[in-house]
Amino acid sequence: MHHRRDWKAFTEKALNGGLLTIEEGLSVLAAADDQILSILEAAYQVRRHYYGNKVKLNMIINAKSGLCPEDCGYCSQSVISKAPVPKYTMLDKETLLAGAREAMARKAGTYCIVAAGRGPTERELGQVIEAVKEIRETMPLKICACLGLLGEEQARRLAEAGVHRYNHNLNTSRSNYGSITTTHTYEQRVETVEKAKAQGMSPCSGVIIGMGESDREIVEMAYALRELDADSIPVNFLNPIPGTPLARAERTPAAKALKTLALFRFVCPSKEIRVAGGRELTLRTLQPLALYAANSIFVGDYLTTSGQEITLDHQMIEDLGFEVEECAL
Repeated sequence: MHHRRDWKAFTEKALNGGLLTIEEGLSVLAAADDQILSILEAAYQVRRHYYGNKVKLNMIINAKSGLCPEDCGYCSQSVISKAPVPKYTMLDKETLLAGAREAMARKAGTYCIVAAGRGPTERELGQVIEAVKEIRETMPLKICACLGLLGEEQARRLAEAGVHRYNHNLNTSRSNYGSITTTHTYEQRVETVEKAKAQGMSPCSGVIIGMGESDREIVEMAYALRELDADSIPVNFLNPIPGTPLARAERTPAAKALKTLALFRFVCPSKEIRVAGGRELTLRTLQPLALYAANSIFVGDYLTTSGQEITLDHQMIEDLGFEVEECAL
């Protein structure tokens, strides 16, 4: 598998609407590490074509912590997790607004309101909607909501309130899904993304790499997101949290993470690809290289794990000669 390929052919394919075959996708993931720069160069040409040297910044607020009845094996907030995480019900409007102001201060164009749980209760939905309306009136921020499984009517109300984007990750491949979560199905996740799309919200859906999936399944995940037509694709790398079933999982090697980001760029060329949770832990000193394939990062902390200090992210973007994309609504 380690013969040298003409990675430029993958650039051409991506820019001309072609789709990598499974075998080609696997060759990206299986390439020798001395191929990294050539692969990133090929991915960068695609990224540059669609996004120039702009980097989108997103900031998350953990709007409700712990207290979740689902059993997702990677999550510190699940019903089966023994991880010591803060547990609180939905944050009040003032706290959500303060988070939005913080997102503005960090130059984030998108503010992500995330709540653990199977889906939002009537009260939670009302609280989010109230905060969203006020943010929309006072700040030039895009708002992404991530509240679990949605009903059609709930999706309609969020869209009406001014939520731009709805996030619901596929997380892993269809075939690996049952080994990660048993309390809901892969299909239910796809349905929620479709419901959000039907109401005019932009679909955001991504994956978590490092949960025992095979390389073939990683390629399948990229295909699935292309099929779902997700506008925004967060690629998370498992941060194994003590107290969760996946606590002992091995860290994804940095080189493998970079190849994975390149693969997603080739398969979903025009989409926002975001280096998400686990970025600091997985990529370590190679974080800047990720932006040659991806065009977006989360700034600040994740849900129950810490991110790096914001000035480091701004410096990294500046040092690459890239620039933060200011929010244009």
